Amino acid sequence: MTVTEPTSPLTAPAARGSCPFAPPPAYEKARRESPVTRVSLWDGSQPWLITRHEDVRAVLGDRRFSAESTRPGFPFLSEGRKKLTGGDASFIRMDDPEHARLRRMLTADFMVKKIEAMRPDIQRVADDLLDRMTAAGTSADLVPEFALPLPSLVICRLLGVPYEDHDYFQHRSRVLLHDDSTPDEIRGALDDLVEYLTRLAKDKEREPDDGIISRLLARGELSVKEIAAMGRLLLIAGHETTANMTALSVLALLREPAQLTRLRDDPSLVKGAVEELLRYLTIVHTGLGRVATEDVSVGGHVIRAGEGVLCVLNAANRDEEAFPSGAALDVARDARRHVAFGFGVHQCLGQPLARAELQIALETVVRRLPGLRLAVPFEDVRFRNDMAVYGVHALPVAW
Repeated sequence: MTVTEPTSPLTAPAARGSCPFAPPPAYEKARRESPVTRVSLWDGSQPWLITRHEDVRAVLGDRRFSAESTRPGFPFLSEGRKKLTGGDASFIRMDDPEHARLRRMLTADFMVKKIEAMRPDIQRVADDLLDRMTAAGTSADLVPEFALPLPSLVICRLLGVPYEDHDYFQHRSRVLLHDDSTPDEIRGALDDLVEYLTRLAKDKEREPDDGIISRLLARGELSVKEIAAMGRLLLIAGHETTANMTALSVLALLREPAQLTRLRDDPSLVKGAVEELLRYLTIVHTGLGRVATEDVSVGGHVIRAGEGVLCVLNAANRDEEAFPSGAALDVARDARRHVAFGFGVHQCLGQPLARAELQIALETVVRRLPGLRLAVPFEDVRFRNDMAVYGVHALPVAW
């Protein structure tokens, strides 16, 4: 077993390369040559960087690695990220049994059976958005006209949040996810969202509906503040991730016309294509942080108790050992073992909803807009290199 620690650590976050869909070249190189290695962060700490698919699954599936962001040694990519992740921890930053207790309160809302029953409503939302977009002309920015409002409308209905307030919470979501946000800006955005959702929860105590917030209140197990914190997590995750994945997926398909044609000619490929796009794009680029609670061997290295770990999902999802020709997009590939939603007990609770939304969004766009094309040169597309959730700031298209 190798116990000698690597020298000359990498720096995270690493610089991107020429392909905006690919992980930073430094992470790709690390996966090939030193898949378990030290990395240097902004605060001088040097956690372990995990880039190989097998090792990422091993760490995320091992309860000896804690998700609690308040533990000493937990890695943060910036001071602002530390303020966001370590300040008001949600259940995704807790370990069992508390993590399991809180997560179980939401499990029924995101079960596959319930999400499948929502498909007709999601389809209507997608069609209505495209109806309005196409009626207004022959070009548009796909992000605000389709990719963002689709999941936003759906998560608002699930939670019982008025969609007319979407500008308010989307603005604050952008502050929370922007790499350059200061700790004070993040604190302000957090406070605003908690205050908004606390006020909303109190309103629903008087006038309940069938949304998640009302159902959590009816259980009587959580305080209004705890419900507001849970609602904040679901509200941000429920629209930011799927919105960016939708726009980025459309762009990736436009850059690979042969793959787009295969998808258009054979709609039965859509479900598998969504898994492949999740693997190929993997919009969580910051890595999933963990900290070892005891000594653990990973990839031939001993990670000591109290040492932090960053699991780089986008690098793991390009691992040639797990996905041959992983740098290529193949809509017919069986990509179900990807780690775009994480792995283990903390894997994304909302993945059934995200899958349904992505499948419906892509099938609808491909079917209804056969002449879809970029309205600007690819080089002019602005990617979200400055955000915790990757994607594009805008996607001008024509049809």
